[in-house]
Amino acid sequence: MFKTLANAWKIPDLKRKMVFTLVIVLLYRLGACVPVPYVSSDALNYMITMNSTGSIFDYLNILSGQAFSQATLFALSVSPYITAQIVIQLLTIAIPALEKLSKEGEEGRKKINKITRIVTVGLALVTAYGYYSYMKSLGVLTDNGAFAMIVIMACYCGGASLIMWLADKINERGIGNGISIILFVNILSSGYASAQTIINQIQRGGFANIFFAILSVIIMVAVITLVVFVTNSERRIPVQYAKRVVGRKMYGGQSSNLPLKLNMSGVMPIIFASSIVSLPQTIAMFVRPKSGSFWDKFLDIFAPDSVVYVVLFIALIVAFSYFYIAISFNNVEVANNLKKNGGFIPGIRPGKPTADYIKMVLNRITLIGAIFLAFIAGLPLLVNIFAQGYLGALAFGGSSLLIVVGVALETARELESQMAMRHYKGFLE
Repeated sequence: MFKTLANAWKIPDLKRKMVFTLVIVLLYRLGACVPVPYVSSDALNYMITMNSTGSIFDYLNILSGQAFSQATLFALSVSPYITAQIVIQLLTIAIPALEKLSKEGEEGRKKINKITRIVTVGLALVTAYGYYSYMKSLGVLTDNGAFAMIVIMACYCGGASLIMWLADKINERGIGNGISIILFVNILSSGYASAQTIINQIQRGGFANIFFAILSVIIMVAVITLVVFVTNSERRIPVQYAKRVVGRKMYGGQSSNLPLKLNMSGVMPIIFASSIVSLPQTIAMFVRPKSGSFWDKFLDIFAPDSVVYVVLFIALIVAFSYFYIAISFNNVEVANNLKKNGGFIPGIRPGKPTADYIKMVLNRITLIGAIFLAFIAGLPLLVNIFAQGYLGALAFGGSSLLIVVGVALETARELESQMAMRHYKGFLE
């Protein structure tokens, strides 16, 4: 990967794209440090650090690069944009008009992107009001008036819109996917807190503290290695193309393959599962039931350090893995495209048998991918349960590592493809 970066830096065009991406990232990190009026960031940071473990706010804080807990301009991070993209993707399947737009090529894609931006602004406005209400309930606002509310909501809505614009600029003139790059930088910046926790454990001394600190580092390295291996793994279905005679020329007769990624759904099942399983703890931050009551015991069952929480989290990851593949991969369409192009899977008849075979293979690799995601996301929870009191709230989250490694590999592959395209000699040499 480092060799790829060094070689890409030597190409002027790619160098300009890489510099542009770095400038956008720098602007984003500067925006993540801009304070918002009428908010006491120190008080909010203390309240979230002490009370948000296991809630959705803890996860949002990691994805925002600690901007959420500091109430800065980019506190909402890319969450509204990602949510808008997921909503539009689901609606594209449910609404025929959007499905028709998605198949109209470049013009259709531009219209869908425009709709996505409008939805992003709407979601940012709703999220900004929810964030304002949350801060008001914590008592961290210096002014509770209507004007202060308008200013705070405008700042966060504008910040989310600016992040969307920065991400789109990376897509147009930079390297990699804009949203992915921003998430990558945010998680890396949040990693400092985890590193500081490990250092503090070692400085405290004692066999148990040092043992669990070293163990956490070993687990992180092992998880990164596993993520790299699974991310690059794929199941290749052999495809044979029949020979065709067009005029005086013969086409086809070639062998190819249909690659299916082992972890095709990426980190999306973990995000969906985290949002649902953290709802009880999130609600408890607003409304705390009476001690010893039924709802108090109910919330204790769904605490992040309980076995029920981990089991439910893993079950939801497996369920959402199949759900995401069902809405993002159309095996019937793939089978029809193979048939139109004269391709077939050896031993399988074209048409419906091919679609059924692809679905069977996809279900098998989806199960393996779901187990992988469940292991990656559940391992930190299990470590925190058994090492409670030593690692505390240390979250070297598997989902965070999955995003970081996935974005790094994806960006490296894009750089390699860009270099291959620029060094392609063609048929003239």
